[in-house]
Amino acid sequence: MKQSKFKISTSYPLLITILAVALSISFLLPDSNSIKETKKMNILFIIADDLRPELYAFGASQIISPNIDALAKSGATFQRAYCNIPVCGASRGSLLSGIRPGKYRFYSHLDKLNEHYPGATSIPRLFKENGYTTISNGKIFHHKSDEKDIWDEMWQAASANGSDYVDPSNIKLLEYDADHKNTHRGLPYENYATNDRDYKDGKMAIKVIEDLRKLQKSTKPFFLTVGFHKPHLPFNAPKKYWDMYDINKIQLPPNYFRPSTTPGAAYHNSEELTYYHDVPQDGMVTDEYAINLIHGYYACVSYMDAQLGMIMDELKRLKMDQNTVVMLIGDHGYNLGDHKMWNKHCNFASSLTTPLILQVPKLTKGQKITEIVEFVDIMPTLLKLANIPVPSTADGESIVPLLQNEKKVKDYAISKWENGLTVIKGQYFYTEWQDDDKKTYARMLFDHKSDPFENNNLAEKLEFKDKVATLSALLKKNRGEEYYTDRRVIK
Repeated sequence: MKQSKFKISTSYPLLITILAVALSISFLLPDSNSIKETKKMNILFIIADDLRPELYAFGASQIISPNIDALAKSGATFQRAYCNIPVCGASRGSLLSGIRPGKYRFYSHLDKLNEHYPGATSIPRLFKENGYTTISNGKIFHHKSDEKDIWDEMWQAASANGSDYVDPSNIKLLEYDADHKNTHRGLPYENYATNDRDYKDGKMAIKVIEDLRKLQKSTKPFFLTVGFHKPHLPFNAPKKYWDMYDINKIQLPPNYFRPSTTPGAAYHNSEELTYYHDVPQDGMVTDEYAINLIHGYYACVSYMDAQLGMIMDELKRLKMDQNTVVMLIGDHGYNLGDHKMWNKHCNFASSLTTPLILQVPKLTKGQKITEIVEFVDIMPTLLKLANIPVPSTADGESIVPLLQNEKKVKDYAISKWENGLTVIKGQYFYTEWQDDDKKTYARMLFDHKSDPFENNNLAEKLEFKDKVATLSALLKKNRGEEYYTDRRVIK
């Protein structure tokens, strides 16, 4: 016993020394959990032009889009996501800066962030400033010259005729002025090509796959973008995607008419469609023509979906999906004959509602989130996931808490088209139009619980007077402090 006590007592200083050294080493080497927490997440940002949420993941199943469906199963689908303005240039400038559109800010397809809000910080700029490799593929900002200094690389697929046509009969219809601007277009759809790479999006999928392979070898995180051109007009897709649909089963929308209770300010003549050959200038195509347009739109979504699948397969094959946040959105909604209109450019839900799918490793697992979110929430969301501070100019809030079964502070969305401002809260969509003297000259209110296709305007009914007043006040309070401020660089 004495010998045993003696050995313990004499080895005690040595034991203390060993423990002290081990403890000091443990402080110097972070554990595996802290490594995971501090490692920057890659961002794969995917935006499809004119993509409406007529998809299986959002409750509609006629469009065949297995790769979007697969992304939704591993991600989270935001069932009530809304753009802040339904036109490409303005929507992209707004969502990429996190700043709401205003009376003089972000209002048309011609808008540039650099000119409409000088000094504002964009999402890709913040990622670049925080050590990310930034690559722009396809259409991200509407204009190549907008924020062009923030990209390590900018790439867009070339088109032999400038309009992404393959059919010789369509190419023959094209006409250009002295500035090489298109003055006459082909048909608004094309069922001709056999190869996915015949069109821009097929070329882009190959480019993005090459990017992923290069980025895998880099030690830097990346902000990699994929700007799909489809399903934007013209509805050109390889023949095999048209053949996926039985045209006899394609139907006109249930709101293929214009209710008399809806103010005229809500409607337009589908001007974007009328630029194409053989389309009446009032946009009122025949029912047969309308079915062909819908068929073409569906084919384009399936074509775009196939390119998405190639990209996502490569991301997984390279095992980069384990550390990459993926966000898929449309830049706004789209009218496919809704209220006999085509394209976007209005305050109806068909123009304002957009798909938003967010996949975050170890955080998303097929959730379907029904809280209201809007595009100004995209900036704070992506920055939150990358642990980058949000600039003070941002108007939205992160939707990451919704992935963790928490609540957002904001439970409404605000959208704008020309003089019309829309607020979405609960089951109600309220819009009012104001002239330059800030006087309201038209209103519409829809209850989506009883009228999801917006055919019964309640705004002028006496029993909804208080609801109109409440939503009007909410709209004016939250449309943005600088709604009437003109920051544009006038050239």
